[in-house]
Amino acid sequence: MPFILLLSSLLFTSCTAPSEVPTWFDSIHRIPVRTVLVQGHRIAYLDAGKGPPVILVHGFGGSMWQWEYQQTALSATHRVITLDLLGSGLSDKPDLAYTPAEMVEFFRGFMDALGVPRAKLVGNSMGAGLAIGMALTYPNRVDRLVLISGFPDRVREKLGSPLFRRGVDSRVPIWLVSLGNWFAGRGLTRDVLSEIVHDPELLTPAVIERSYLNRTRPGLIPPLMTLIRNLPLWEEGFARQLAQIRPPTLIVWGAKDRVFPPKVGQDLHAALPGSSFALIPEAGHIPQWEQPDQVNRVLLNFLQP
Repeated sequence: MPFILLLSSLLFTSCTAPSEVPTWFDSIHRIPVRTVLVQGHRIAYLDAGKGPPVILVHGFGGSMWQWEYQQTALSATHRVITLDLLGSGLSDKPDLAYTPAEMVEFFRGFMDALGVPRAKLVGNSMGAGLAIGMALTYPNRVDRLVLISGFPDRVREKLGSPLFRRGVDSRVPIWLVSLGNWFAGRGLTRDVLSEIVHDPELLTPAVIERSYLNRTRPGLIPPLMTLIRNLPLWEEGFARQLAQIRPPTLIVWGAKDRVFPPKVGQDLHAALPGSSFALIPEAGHIPQWEQPDQVNRVLLNFLQP
């Protein structure tokens, strides 16, 4: 039962009806939330600043809030587009296959819908995997590539967190995960956040509440469980082509990452010819949120024309 509850905190809720999109994205900023239809599905996103476009891509189970500290810093010189991916956050969660190739095609459609022919992509964790897929499938659409804490080959083997490894291996049915939702609470949400955030003092009640509410949005379970179960398709497809990535690439890693230890990032750096590597001290799996000043300096230095 404890693991079922833990999985529930990652993969909450069983309702599939679309939820209302709030007018504003509230964090340390107040930014209007926009929506666009991509392949008939509503996608929520933020659009701030002017200049060369940069698209920020969150990781598994995440949402646009993981980039709240990049909005002001990057939008001073770039058009910063921050989306909730299909199946996540405020975006629609349709009954689809969510294969890596399908997600790449959807992301291309998102860029087309916003009239962005070419962009700099910054992805965190599984979002980095999607950015890699774009760079391999549509290299002419990717100007520069930033991979933050992911996404390697042999994912299951390289996971440093037993908690997340059990999540990848699990075949718990959706109904059982939904049942666990009745028993799981904010304490388990904190446990999950403690795996990805190094400094426990950052996990304030407000942060835990926001993450908890994000994980209880209607329809979240099926897409996330499907994404997990599609990891073999990542291994069979994009993971084998890492050395073929051509856009200039920066790899950013938290020195205290418990999900993918720094050695994973260093190996990824070695596998990508010509890539750069930045290790961020005192940061876990989402260094852009935990150590934003350090990460923003690195990002701006790399993203500048």
